[in-house]
Amino acid sequence: MAAVSEGAPGAGAGPGAGRRAGSTFGPSALVTPANALTVARLAATPVVIVMVAASVGGWAPFAVAFLVGATDGIDGWLARRQGATRSGAFLDPLADKVAVVGVLAALAGRGEVSWAPVALIAARELAMQGYRVLMGRRGVSIPARPSAKVKTLVQGVAILLALAPPVAPHRTAVGAVLWAAVALTLGTGVQYLADGRRAARAQGAGPA
Repeated sequence: MAAVSEGAPGAGAGPGAGRRAGSTFGPSALVTPANALTVARLAATPVVIVMVAASVGGWAPFAVAFLVGATDGIDGWLARRQGATRSGAFLDPLADKVAVVGVLAALAGRGEVSWAPVALIAARELAMQGYRVLMGRRGVSIPARPSAKVKTLVQGVAILLALAPPVAPHRTAVGAVLWAAVALTLGTGVQYLADGRRAARAQGAGPA
C-alpha cells in the first residue's frame, strides 16, 4: 500500500522506490530506530496530555512537550540517513496529529485556548488521516510538501507558548499564533486534496 505522506520522515525520498544506495533499511522495514523513536513519541504523548489536563503548573509540562516535539526532527533525520520506510511514512504524521490534537484539546478543556481553533485543526487532521488511508488503498502516493512541516512546527510553537509560564497568561498572543497554525493547517489540507486529485488522474486511479 502506498501511503499518502504528509511531512513523513524522508517521505520525499520515495519509500516505495526501493532501498537507496547506502541505506540501512528498505522501504518495507518495520523495526527501525526512526520508527522506534516515533512510537516512543506516541507513547509519551498521553503523559503530556494528562499533565496538561491535570493543570500541572510550572515548566514540567512544557519540558515534556518540548522533548516530545523534538523527537519529530530526530526521527526524520534518522529516516533520511538510514532509509525511509512505508511504515514510517504512516506513523510519523500520525504521531504528530495525536500529539497536537491531544494537547490542544487538553488546553482547551482547561480554558487556556479557545475550542474553535482546536476543533478546526482536529477536523482537518482527522480528515487528512482518512484521506491518506483512502488514497493509499488506491495505490496513490502524494509527495510531502515542505509546508506540512511548517504547519506542524507552528502548531508546536502555539502549544509551547500556551504551556510556557511567562507567556501563557498572554492569551491574545497565544491565540494569534494558534490561529496562524489554523490557517496553515487548513491551507495545507487544500493543497493535499488538490495534489491527491492530480496524482489519482495521473495514475488512472479515478477522481480523488
